[in-house]
Amino acid sequence: MKFFSLTAFFLLTTITFSQTKMRPVNELIDQNDSGWKLVKEWIDTAKNKVEILPSDPQKAKDALYQTQVTTNSPMGAVIYKTGGILIDNGWIRILGSGSPKLNRSLPAWNKGKSFKEAGETPAFLLIADDALGGFYLLNGGALGKDLGKVYYFSPDNLEYEPLDISYSEFLGFCFSNDLDKFYAGSRWNDWKKEVSELQGDQVFNFYPFLWTEEGNDINKVSRKPIPVEEQYSLNLDLRKQLGH
Repeated sequence: MKFFSLTAFFLLTTITFSQTKMRPVNELIDQNDSGWKLVKEWIDTAKNKVEILPSDPQKAKDALYQTQVTTNSPMGAVIYKTGGILIDNGWIRILGSGSPKLNRSLPAWNKGKSFKEAGETPAFLLIADDALGGFYLLNGGALGKDLGKVYYFSPDNLEYEPLDISYSEFLGFCFSNDLDKFYAGSRWNDWKKEVSELQGDQVFNFYPFLWTEEGNDINKVSRKPIPVEEQYSLNLDLRKQLGH
C-alpha cells in the first residue's frame, strides 16, 4: 500500500484486544485528530466512490468508549468521526458510530457476537460487511495467529478467507482497490441501482445459495433484501451444517 509510511503503519494500526480496565473516553480522544487526518488523506485520493456518514457527537463518544481504541488509530478515528463509511454506492459498509443510513455502530454490532459486554477481550471484531452478505473481520485470535489482520467471511464458500492486510490497509483496499476485480463474478446486472436502495441494516439474500453449484451464476439466482443480522446468523448456521 502507498497510503502511509511504515512508521505510521505500525503506530496507527495498533488495536488492544485485551482490556483490564476501561479507559475514560477523554483519554481515548486525540485532540490533534492525527488518525482522522490520515484517513481523510486516503479518502481524498480514493479511486472508488466514498461516502462519509455524519456522526452524532454523543453516540461517537459512546461507541469509542465501548470499543476502547484511541482516535490516533484509523479505527478509532472512523468510529469517532463518522457514522460509518459507504463504499462504491454502498456495496461495502465500514462500521463507525452509527447513523440513520447505517443504523449500527461497530461495538453495538459486535455485542453478542465477538463479546458479551464492553471491555471484554474480543476474539475478533466485525468491522465491515457488503451487500452480498459477506463480512469483514479483524482477527483477535479466533481466526489464526495473525493478530490484527483482516479476514473475509465469504458468502460464496462460507470460509474465513485471510486477506493478509491490517485495518489500515483494509481502508486503503476499500478506498482505492479494484473492487470489480475482487468481486469478479459476484456483481449482477444493475447491481448499482439495487444496492443504492438497500438499507444499511440489510443485505441481499440469494437462492440458490452462492456456495452451491446452482448458485454459480449471480445473474440467474433470485435475491431479496433481508436484515443483515438474519444473514449473518444464517451463514454461521450453514457453515456448521456443512461441517466447516
